[in-house]
Amino acid sequence: MTKTKKSEFRPNDYVVYPAHGVGQIVSIEEQEIAGLTLELFVISFEKDKMTLRVPTNKATEVGMRSLSTPDVVSKAMATLKGKAKVKRAMWSRRAQEYEQKINSGDLISIAEVVRDLHRTDDQREQSYSERQLYEAALERLTREVAAVSGVDEAGAQKQVDEVLVSRAAA
Repeated sequence: MTKTKKSEFRPNDYVVYPAHGVGQIVSIEEQEIAGLTLELFVISFEKDKMTLRVPTNKATEVGMRSLSTPDVVSKAMATLKGKAKVKRAMWSRRAQEYEQKINSGDLISIAEVVRDLHRTDDQREQSYSERQLYEAALERLTREVAAVSGVDEAGAQKQVDEVLVSRAAA
């Protein structure tokens, strides 16, 4: 078996796994599965108290990526400032699109969901499912902003809130 190029991911790296958000590679281990030796990334999602094992050769295929660059984070923050774009489609259809954006692992798409579902105090109530999607997107965004900026989650949450509040005031 020829070794493909060494992966760009290393232990201690923070990575983004589309379905779960920001995690940290704890180690790379070999495991024998059905007579085959597989090399796996062991990724810890501390917040969710969850560990994921991803075959190293499948990591990019499943959309695992390095943290966004500060540049992408700035673009995501700028996206938050934009005007909400809410399609006139049925909620179930929109909810599906929001979910796809959240699980795409793409920070800009996630920021779009936060922007589109954000409510100020004087706006109509959010439905339960809107709230769930909003919080999922917000959490993904906040965790990645925190990991990229090297601040804690509360600090990142504050940055995001400030942008959303300034938008509301505009």
